[in-house]
Amino acid sequence: MNRVLMSKYGPALAGAIIGVVAALLVKLGNPGNMGVCVACFTRDIAGALGLHRAGIVQYLRPELAGFIIGSFGSALIYREYKPRGGSSPMIRFGLGFFAMIGGLVFLGCPWRAYLRLAGGDFNAIAGIAGLAVGVSIGIMFLYRGFSLGAARQNPKAAGYFMPLLAIGLLALLVIKPLFGPEGTGPIFFSDKGPGSMHAPLIISLAAGLLVGWLAQRSRFCTVGAIRDLIMLKDTHLFKGIISFIIAAFVTNMVLGQFKPGFEGQPIAHTMQIWNFLGMVLSGLAFTLAGGCPGRMFIMSGEGDSDAGVFIMGMLVGAAFAHNFSLASSGAGVGAYGIPATIIGLIFCFAVGSLFMNRVE
Repeated sequence: MNRVLMSKYGPALAGAIIGVVAALLVKLGNPGNMGVCVACFTRDIAGALGLHRAGIVQYLRPELAGFIIGSFGSALIYREYKPRGGSSPMIRFGLGFFAMIGGLVFLGCPWRAYLRLAGGDFNAIAGIAGLAVGVSIGIMFLYRGFSLGAARQNPKAAGYFMPLLAIGLLALLVIKPLFGPEGTGPIFFSDKGPGSMHAPLIISLAAGLLVGWLAQRSRFCTVGAIRDLIMLKDTHLFKGIISFIIAAFVTNMVLGQFKPGFEGQPIAHTMQIWNFLGMVLSGLAFTLAGGCPGRMFIMSGEGDSDAGVFIMGMLVGAAFAHNFSLASSGAGVGAYGIPATIIGLIFCFAVGSLFMNRVE
């Protein structure tokens, strides 16, 4: 299997398996068209940790812990565990922050954009178009020499932080400590809404471990695929996206989960210009940072502390999005989601411009 995943067929095989797994997770309890959504799951974790108090989106999603641990195990087994970091960490934090803002304006990361389309949510088309535009803008900066600087080798123990954090979150999910002033907290769990909808813990964790291993071996990346297609005319990673969408679509059809249309889609809105611009922001931020959100979790398991800093930015971005009414809902864009998206685009354009032709 490892030989196949590392071959030219690897991303396509990984994408197909992940697509099936994502659709099955919905059948087993995850929210609609959200079998896997790195942005939404990070938001739920932020809520569970009390970083925001939106009561309907609070749950310690074990899938993301599985991503990190699965990647970590794979990297150790195949001798690809290489602790590294130190490449403009605060800029990466800011990119993660605004990538999350864009994702929560759209209501999903690139993974969920494709899954929404595979589930019949045609609002995702605007988001996917925005993602392609955001990646294309990022490529313009890359052509002009954009770089956040080279990462440096770190001590071996430095790469253990994210796997240990993932294990800690799993422990909190299992133990569910409740010792707040009213018998609640410090960990919060939704009793209604998307946060209350989840597949059984063991299944979710197993799915995350599988996806972490598959993505680490195949280099599956939903942003890198578009970047390589446009920049290098290389379809290697893009085949992973195609198989991901097709596999999720077929599985949804078999399970009766394909519901075509624009209106009434789960955790989605119909304000297409902001579906588009939210993902322009996310696509640009992900491209400047070097990969999609799923890829960031995978790289953090390989020992990449820069990816870990980006994830921390996403976590804080999720908290801000809900504490300051930036996140969208089924009714539309949040009260301050529009100015936040514009500010995020300005930030990303500034980063892209200021870090062109950087000399080490």
